[in-house]
Amino acid sequence: MRSAPFSTAVLLICVILYFVEQAGGHPEDPNTAVRYGAMYAPLVRKGQYWRLVSACFVHFGVWHIIANMYSLYALGPGLEALLGSVPFAVLYLGSGFFGNLVTYLRDKKRGSGSVSAGASGAVFGLMGAWLMIALDPRFRPYVSVRSLLITLAINLIYGAVNRRINQWAHLGGLVSGMVISRILLTVLT
Repeated sequence: MRSAPFSTAVLLICVILYFVEQAGGHPEDPNTAVRYGAMYAPLVRKGQYWRLVSACFVHFGVWHIIANMYSLYALGPGLEALLGSVPFAVLYLGSGFFGNLVTYLRDKKRGSGSVSAGASGAVFGLMGAWLMIALDPRFRPYVSVRSLLITLAINLIYGAVNRRINQWAHLGGLVSGMVISRILLTVLT
């Protein structure tokens, strides 16, 4: 991942933060996750807006971080090489932010306060970006729309049946990733 410095940095930050969480409590405990930056609507309402981004780096358990970091490893470097590191960072952080913003707005409307964390909103943004690239005639020969749609469907179905997964962050990340990447592709090419 030498040619993908932002992807590498995110991966390292997430893994280091996971070990810090381990040392400071139990990562699967929502209180520990909140202490280390998870998204929690009542605190965001009190002005802790940074949680809309910091939550992208906090994970709830070993399988959670493995799944998200593998997805970042699989989707990130090629996309970062195509877009460039700064546009890729905008895409990744923007998708994670909007995924958490959708969650926050849903929690605010319901008057609830679920604890949410993980890179998956941003990762779904990367899937959305790859989908937009695959639909672009200039890149179609290099990217399989079918494979992307199958992978996306599997992830969305799994998220729909597993109540512990924040599907709102996934959908917010996916849609924002599609929009951000479309803008970036228009500006950059």
